[in-house]
Amino acid sequence: MTDPGSTARTRVRRIPENAVTDRAALHHVLDAGLVAHVAVSDGSQPFVLPVAYARRGEEVVFHGSTGSRLFRGLAEGQPTCLTVTLLDGLVVARSAFHSSMHYRSAMVLGVARRLDGDDELDALRVITEHLLPGRWDECRQPNAKERAGTLTLALPLDECSVKIGTGDPADEPEDITDPVLSRIWAGTVPMYESFGTPVRSEDCPAEVEVPAYIEAWRR
Repeated sequence: MTDPGSTARTRVRRIPENAVTDRAALHHVLDAGLVAHVAVSDGSQPFVLPVAYARRGEEVVFHGSTGSRLFRGLAEGQPTCLTVTLLDGLVVARSAFHSSMHYRSAMVLGVARRLDGDDELDALRVITEHLLPGRWDECRQPNAKERAGTLTLALPLDECSVKIGTGDPADEPEDITDPVLSRIWAGTVPMYESFGTPVRSEDCPAEVEVPAYIEAWRR
């Protein structure tokens, strides 16, 4: 197992000062995200698929349909790249060029393996609990038909990189002192993700209360 950014393929070359080599930072980004994007090729055509995922120890687990030729390609050993990006704010500079974002991002390279049996069921539990904390023990778990239609994969965290962008705008010194441009507002605008009030489905009886674990969800 290598630290993030320690291989030739994952070493950050563009804005290297944003690279983070702490493995705890990799875990933090993966644990904070809810959606990953997975790259897969079908002949000469590349595709990028959004997937629900979760970190399970030193691997990322995610799932798709057994009917998907793209997921079958991953299960058969096609190399892939999985990314997770968290947007924390906008950086508003005096110049368009230096305006940017506050972000946390992780990239994982490797070959996924297909899970089955109890290992697959555990991965589905981990994904469910990552997205919907507390739900697994209350909801009906996947039956044989649903399991047969699900292809669950694990991608090891063996080759990764992490970038985190923070701080004030990096304006050019001449823009900061220019008598006109210096009067333009510059700074950062934070962005937040949050849960709203639960909305009952039409077929859910009014006397069924929202579970306490859902009421406790915070982001």
